[in-house]
Amino acid sequence: MAVPDFEAAQLTALSQGERAAFEALYHRYKQPVYANIRKMVPDLDAAEDLLQEVFIALWENRTAIDPAKGAGGWLFVVSYNKAASFLKKKLREAAILQPETDLAELAVADELGDEELYTTQLALVEEAVAHLPARKQAVFRLCRFEGKSAEEVAAATGISVASVRDYLKQSTRFIREYIQLGGTHTHTQALAVAGLLVLLELG
Repeated sequence: MAVPDFEAAQLTALSQGERAAFEALYHRYKQPVYANIRKMVPDLDAAEDLLQEVFIALWENRTAIDPAKGAGGWLFVVSYNKAASFLKKKLREAAILQPETDLAELAVADELGDEELYTTQLALVEEAVAHLPARKQAVFRLCRFEGKSAEEVAAATGISVASVRDYLKQSTRFIREYIQLGGTHTHTQALAVAGLLVLLELG
C-alpha cells in the first residue's frame, strides 16, 4: 500500500523538526499504538506511559524514518519493543524471569541501540510483508500498522470480517516463519529476529 502523500510530507517535515507535523502524526497514530501496547500491558497507567515513550522515540528518531515507507510500521515495531521491555522489567522485579526462559528474548534491546534495533526489525518485517499476496499485505498493514479493527478493514477492502481475521492469522504466521527461516548474517539481525518472533507471537 502506498503511503499517503500527506503522511510522507508530514514525515519529511518531522525530520526537519516541525512540531506541527509531530502533532499530526501523534493524533493519527495514538489509538493504534495504544492498542498494540494494551495487547501486552493491561495496566492502564503503564500503557499510557508507554504510549508517551513511543512518541518520544518518534521525535528522537525523526531523521531515521523513511517518508516513503510511512510511520505505521516503525510505530508498530517500537510500541511492541517498549511494551516488551516493560514486561521484562516487571518480571525481573518479581524474580520470575529466569535466564533459560524464552522470555529472555525480550532482552534483545539491551545489546543494541534503540535506533539500530528498530531499523533492523522494521526492515525484516517489510521484507516479509512484501512477499505476501496483495490482499493479505493490505489486511496486515491496515490491522497491524494502522490499528484498524477487523470490521473496519472488512468495510475498506470489501471482504468479510471472517476473511480479514483469517488473512491476518495466515499473514502473521507467514511473516513469523519467513523471518525465522530466512537466515541471518549478522549479530544485529540475529538479535532483531529473536525479538520479532516474540512480538509477532504476542501480536
